[in-house]
This record gives sequence, structure tokens and C-alpha cells, in this order.
Amino acid sequence: MSPKAATRPGGRSARVQQAVHTAVSELLAERDRSSLTVPLIAARAGVTPSTVYRRWGDLQELLSDVAVARLRPESPPADLGSLHEDLEAWAVAFLEEMASPPGRAYVRDALAGDPGGGNAGRCSAYAAEQVQAILARATERGEHVLDVDVVMDHVVAPMMYRVLFRPGPLEAEYARGLVATVFYRLMPLP
Repeated sequence: MSPKAATRPGGRSARVQQAVHTAVSELLAERDRSSLTVPLIAARAGVTPSTVYRRWGDLQELLSDVAVARLRPESPPADLGSLHEDLEAWAVAFLEEMASPPGRAYVRDALAGDPGGGNAGRCSAYAAEQVQAILARATERGEHVLDVDVVMDHVVAPMMYRVLFRPGPLEAEYARGLVATVFYRLMPLP
């Protein structure tokens, strides 16, 4: 995402961003992404194409910004009562979302529109925040926990590698296996 997109929240700027993001989402539901253009999106959003170009630079940066917003979790991870259950449920849901056709498209868009890597960092931070919430709850329950980087490196990273580079379906058992491996091979002893 370019620095242009980092405008102050609220007011007209927030309304324009919301209108444009909504327009992109609606148009993607109606037509192939290859047919999207900035003028088409601007018309749907009720803004001028110059507003879109000024804020996002080009279509790919806009799609990238929309993708990052869509990849942000809407709620905290489920609390099932134990670190293993919480982490497993989160990993399965994360894999399901990222490996879905829309999820894969959002990941590709997020990365393609930001060669500097800021969007990748934001998406990684979203996942790390979710994992950290799971680990914090487990700590509060008195459970022995893993380091967030261990989970990111051994659960999230392999899933994202497969989402990005290995087409085809990914099963929940894959996510469960990664979590089990972390617990049985990498969990530090109390």
C-alpha cells in the first residue's frame, strides 16, 4: 500500500474509502476481476476516477488495499478452553479462509499491489495478533505456552506457502497436523 492510502481516519476520507471498497467488493461479486477498471469502480462508488488515482495510485494498489482490509480478522479467536484446542480451531479456520478461492485472490492482490512489503507485514501482524490472543488466554489459564514466533514459523508459514505456491484443496487435517507437530515436537518443557 502506498503512503497515499494512509490518510486520516473519519470524515470524507473514510466515506470515500468505504464507498470505493464497497464498490470493489460488489463488482468482484458481479464480474471477473480482469474486467475491473478504475473508472468503473469510481462510477460505482460515486467518486471521480481522479479521486481513486490520487488516493491509491493505480488499480493494483486499490485491489491490494481492499484485500488487506478483507484479510483483517473481524473477531477474536474462539476460546475453547485449552491452548491446543484454541490453536487448532484457529489454524483450521485460518487455512480454510486463506485456501478458499476468494482468500487466495485476496492474498495475491495484497502482495501484488505492494512491492515494498508493507501489506505482507500487515497481514502477518493480523495473524500474529490472533495467535498472541490465544497464547495470552492460555497463559491466564496457567497453561505452558509457545512463543508466538514458533507458531508463526511452524503453523502459519507452511500453510501460507501452500496457499501461495501449491494449487489445489487444503484439508483441515493439514492444519491440525501442523499444530500437533508444534505441540509434540516444539513445545518447551515446563
